[in-house]
Amino acid sequence: MVLHRIVRAVIMGPPGSGKGTVSSRITKCFGLTHISSGDILRANINAKTELGLLMKSCIDQGQLVPDDVIARIILKDLKSLEQGSSWLLDGFPRTVSQAESLDDAHSVDTVINLNVPFQTIKQRLTSRWTHLPSGRVYNVDFNPPKVPGFDDVTGEPLVQRDDDKPETVTRRLKAYETQTEPVLEYYRSKGVLETFTGTETNKIWPHIEAFLQKKFSMCNQNLA
Repeated sequence: MVLHRIVRAVIMGPPGSGKGTVSSRITKCFGLTHISSGDILRANINAKTELGLLMKSCIDQGQLVPDDVIARIILKDLKSLEQGSSWLLDGFPRTVSQAESLDDAHSVDTVINLNVPFQTIKQRLTSRWTHLPSGRVYNVDFNPPKVPGFDDVTGEPLVQRDDDKPETVTRRLKAYETQTEPVLEYYRSKGVLETFTGTETNKIWPHIEAFLQKKFSMCNQNLA
């Protein structure tokens, strides 16, 4: 089902909640352009753009990148899209200030919130082990290596990335809760927030798909 009206959507959820998987399914089923803030920020740093250099300077000094800098980078990228295109924004906004900046430039009509229990996420992320040279990722619970601790293809040792260590996961989830929960309230007050709760992406997805089909099934008729 490809949409023929302009749809501006945001997907939210804690790290490890399945945003990447759900985003790819939404863009495939509904024809939205997936915009990852992480990809945009990395591209600006690698290309050494003015804003990218400013952002790198903040990161190198251990400082938080100011909201207005991140907003300028994301909004500049959104502006470069073909006029009238529909998109799904992933990873932005993360603060109320960023949400207000986005609203000033574009009217967001749908916010999909993945509400996955923190305990499920901790179990999911801390069970991940990676073969760094290839990027192959294993999960000891549902996709374990043939030989524990070693890559299936090369036999080289697997490592647990810093981001997947229990103490780091706990810290990331706490930061999300503190920083991003107010954003959910912001969108809830605007009546555009739809929350989907569960522990498995494959069980949450049918509800998201049905919601979007129902929400936009009348698009073509309304435009006729």
